[in-house]
Amino acid sequence: MIKRIFDIVLSVIAGILLLPLIIITAILVKVTSPGSALYWSDRVGQDNILFKMPKFRSMKIDTPAVATHLLKDPQSVLTPIGNFLRKSSLDELPQLWNILKGDMSLVGPRPALFNQDDLIALRTEKGVHKLLPGLTGWAQINGRDELPIPQKVALDEEYLNKQSFLFDLKILWLTFLKVIHREGVSH
Repeated sequence: MIKRIFDIVLSVIAGILLLPLIIITAILVKVTSPGSALYWSDRVGQDNILFKMPKFRSMKIDTPAVATHLLKDPQSVLTPIGNFLRKSSLDELPQLWNILKGDMSLVGPRPALFNQDDLIALRTEKGVHKLLPGLTGWAQINGRDELPIPQKVALDEEYLNKQSFLFDLKILWLTFLKVIHREGVSH
C-alpha cells in the first residue's frame, strides 16, 4: 500500500512539474513527423494481463510492433527527434498515466511487448509476472537495451526477491543518474 501511495504522489508531482516539458515534447513530435504524438502499444502487465501503454512516438508510423533490437536497422525508422527522445527517455513520460491508473508502478520490470513470447514465458517461469511492471527497474539500470533476455529476467527475479521501499528509492536514484548521463540506450 505504501508503494502505491508513493507511486501516485510522485507521479502527480512529476506530472505537474514536467507538464511544460510534456507539452513541448508532444508539439515537437507532432511537427517533426506525420502521425500522432503518442504511440500506444499493447504491453504485458501484472499476471500477464495486457494493457495499453503510451509513449511519445520516436519511430515512423509504419514501423512493425516488435522489440527495437529485432528491427533490421533501428536508426532508419526513427523520426527526426526519435533518437533524442529515446536517449533522453522523454518518450517514457506519458507512462505517468499508467502509473496513476495502476497498470504500472514507478519501479518494477519493464512491461514486455505483447509478442515477446520468450521474455513473457521466462518471467512467468520465474514468478516475475506477479509484479506490477515499472517505468524503471533493476534490469533497466543494469544494462537496459544491452541485456540479453535471460540476464534481464535474472535481474527482474533478483528485484522480485529483494524488493523494498529503500531498494525502489535506490533504483529511482540510479535511474535518474543513468538518464542524465544517457547510459544504456543503444537506439
